Amino acid sequence: MLKLLSRAALALSLSAVSGTAFAQSGDISDQDANRQFVIDLGVGAIAKPKYEAADSYLVYPFPIISVGRFYLPGLGQVVDGRRKSGVFFYPAFNFIGERKASDSNDLTGTKTIDWALELGLGGGLRGEHWRAFAELRQGINGHTGQVGQLGLDGIIYPSDKWEVSFGPRADFASEDYMDTYFGVTSSEAANSGGRLTAYSPSAGFKSVGVAARASYDWNDDVRLHLQGGYDRLIGDAADSPIANGGSKDQFSLGIGVSYRFAFDVFK
Repeated sequence: MLKLLSRAALALSLSAVSGTAFAQSGDISDQDANRQFVIDLGVGAIAKPKYEAADSYLVYPFPIISVGRFYLPGLGQVVDGRRKSGVFFYPAFNFIGERKASDSNDLTGTKTIDWALELGLGGGLRGEHWRAFAELRQGINGHTGQVGQLGLDGIIYPSDKWEVSFGPRADFASEDYMDTYFGVTSSEAANSGGRLTAYSPSAGFKSVGVAARASYDWNDDVRLHLQGGYDRLIGDAADSPIANGGSKDQFSLGIGVSYRFAFDVFK
């Protein structure tokens, strides 16, 4: 219990600049449509594996960020929202907590991996009932590799207040990332008491899965969000002794609430 609380406290302290945002863009009101910036900010909680390939779960807080309108003088505006079509961009980020050998018997003999922050950019193309996107993030601190995701969603609108999306996902990572979280050095293997064998993974796709998201407009400013996902480790990630001792099936479930801010900066 103390371990759960300490991990949650650390994640909460970094939630202003980390986590995986899942807010979706809703309709912009006539009043907000005249503003230069329309941004949804909020907070949520998500249950996900304690570490990649773990068979136990923890609940982490995370931020929700969605940009509905963004204006720069001389460049014009980027507008997103329900039933909007065109190109979109968004900040991509993720936080990975510290991993220690004491977290699981499956990690016996492994070295401690410090927390990591991943920062990057995502973008894609959206139609009224679909969107395709890709994102790339750079690791800081715990790992210095690159990770990314490809996705395709179908989008439906059960009512004026609801937006629901669902579709496949594919995650990939550089060799540095794979070696950090799925590799096993010869010394770690020797210290594991026979639980692990030396292993050196290569860059490539590490998981495939599906994700579903639903957002409900409580009013013009407040939105409620629900997200669920399933990922299956593949390739060198699935062949890792770390995964063989844990679980290759990874589930997540999150909820959150966001508030819309509309304002002008440039005159």
